[in-house]
Amino acid sequence: MIPYGRQSLDQADIDAVMAVLQSDWLTQGPAIERFEQAMARRCQAGHAVAVCNATAALHIACLAAGLGPGDRLWTTPNTFLASANCGRYCGAQVDFVDIDPLTWNLDAVALAAKLEKAERNGTLPKVLVAVAFSGQSCDMREIARLSERYGFTVIEDASHAVGASYAGRPVGCGEFADMTVFSFHPVKIITSAEGGMVLTNRPELAQHLQRLRSHGMTRDAEQMSEPSHGPWYYQQVELGFNYRITDLQAALGLSQLNKLEGFIARRRELASRYNRLLNGLPLTLPGLQPEAESAWHLYVVRLRLDEISLDHRQVFEGLRAAGIGVNLHYIPVHLQPYYCDLGFAQGDYPQAERYYAEAISLPMFPSLSDEEQEYVVGQLQRLLEE
Repeated sequence: MIPYGRQSLDQADIDAVMAVLQSDWLTQGPAIERFEQAMARRCQAGHAVAVCNATAALHIACLAAGLGPGDRLWTTPNTFLASANCGRYCGAQVDFVDIDPLTWNLDAVALAAKLEKAERNGTLPKVLVAVAFSGQSCDMREIARLSERYGFTVIEDASHAVGASYAGRPVGCGEFADMTVFSFHPVKIITSAEGGMVLTNRPELAQHLQRLRSHGMTRDAEQMSEPSHGPWYYQQVELGFNYRITDLQAALGLSQLNKLEGFIARRRELASRYNRLLNGLPLTLPGLQPEAESAWHLYVVRLRLDEISLDHRQVFEGLRAAGIGVNLHYIPVHLQPYYCDLGFAQGDYPQAERYYAEAISLPMFPSLSDEEQEYVVGQLQRLLEE
């Protein structure tokens, strides 16, 4: 089976993890800070805070933004559940903005219209989670402009976009978002097995994120309510969590980061080949945001169902039967039973729903060979021509 995504590990990665296993620090040690500093440098960001996964990163980013009961978080319905759930973890209401029919990202035009209405109704969001779906950023310049106009915090969920760029700068630099979240799950651009990170240019946010990932504790005398009792002393100054990443994970992540440029180059080569090989088939290929350079975590096509005889499920299952592990990213979040119980329903976000009825994620990972890719295209063409 050719999977839709797969980690790319080599001996250098194994050696990096082995070095930690043979060291004095398995967790809360120096490998974590080295990983954070390297990622901050790569993204031209002021601060990076590594955590156990990207869901945890989204959660503490929302808390650092002051999100709580009575507040509102908006995001896209075309995303993984965590982009919305992080708001619910904080006790906030969650709402959605429909997607751009070209890029399948959150639609900045729809966002502007919804914000204008929300201002009149007194229902403006406190946080917007702008998801860089498939590896390319939303229209972050316009989103940043709207955040200044309406006063909300922008968290870019760039779980798909490590190594991507926007407006000529690395995603994560903080020019258009208050905080940026990365994921290091095995199918993502680089992996730490499990892991996530929040990047920000605001030192007070970084300090808050560091406390939140480790039980709300501090050893910094300036953050304490009284003088230190001695070298052993710490204080819990707020309610936090055990969201710490281990040194084993951080060492793997840092080793993977050293190969990021090669991973991105191959993903872009594969995307270009898909564009060429699939041209002329009854498919809608990915649209590009003008200022974005995608990291191509996913390569998604949409079936032109009115031009083929098979339905969506038949094409999907036909590819699976041919040994191709296609996937579907994503089921619209507002159609999940949990969110339907909160009042959302079919028809609320028609662009996202139409996308879901047509989308298939094709295999995309650096070790995918040209021959495997050509097989994927050939099998898809066969099904579309039946």
